[in-house]
Amino acid sequence: MVEPDEARRFYARLMAAQARSADPRIEGVFASVPREAFLGPGPWTVSAGEGRFETPSADPSYIYQNVLVVLDADKGINNGEPLLHAMWFGKVEPKPGEAVTHIGAGTGYYTALLSKLVEPDGSVTAFEIEADLAARAKANLALYANVEVVQADAVANPLPPSDIIYVNAGVVAPPAAWLGALTPGGRMIFPWRPSETVGLAVLITRLENGFACRPFMGSWFIPCVGASTVEPSAKIPTRERAARTRSIWLRKDKAPDRTATAVFGDVWFSSRTIRADNTR
Repeated sequence: MVEPDEARRFYARLMAAQARSADPRIEGVFASVPREAFLGPGPWTVSAGEGRFETPSADPSYIYQNVLVVLDADKGINNGEPLLHAMWFGKVEPKPGEAVTHIGAGTGYYTALLSKLVEPDGSVTAFEIEADLAARAKANLALYANVEVVQADAVANPLPPSDIIYVNAGVVAPPAAWLGALTPGGRMIFPWRPSETVGLAVLITRLENGFACRPFMGSWFIPCVGASTVEPSAKIPTRERAARTRSIWLRKDKAPDRTATAVFGDVWFSSRTIRADNTR
């Protein structure tokens, strides 16, 4: 039988290799944080294809692979795909000392990984709207001194100033308040779900002259409460048009123009490229 620590180290090596990140810390955090500590007692139910399967026992080795572990079957909530998060960590590049806001923390597994990536001196504020999941996250993360779990709606409540906003619920557009919470040079990574047929992961970077963004992979998450309703006046993109998006604007700063790929309320998406050197 494979020991859990050995299985976790091998899993960490695979996640980091497949994420293709140059940051060796990604393997380190996956190797150091026990996934089973955030799942409740086993055996566990995992999702694969269209089916669900119970692990043969409570041996943690069964969940050290790229599988979704069910947290709340009725609500469609799971522990997330480890490889996707390894790839997102590589894209958003958490650095020691940074302040992270994690939206949709679930039971706290990826919050814990983020907290390790911003050590020393960094912090994570983790929002979870579901009361039972937030309670579990608080218990699971009690020993992580740089983490605060907030049981609240991250759309209706203000976010702290953030170097990184890490979103784990699908939105039709990031709320203007989220964009405003980003510090200069701050990054937001989120699942963009402007329609039932379009699901893309998007990385936003706050520059002096606007918000640069780039869709970089397919991504499907459960909808974010308060940020997943499409208004009748919205301009909804096709997948091809959404993939051409290169910047995000607030209507108060700039009205939508012919470069608009999508428009949702006070936020719109554009094919215009903006760069850190103030050129467009």
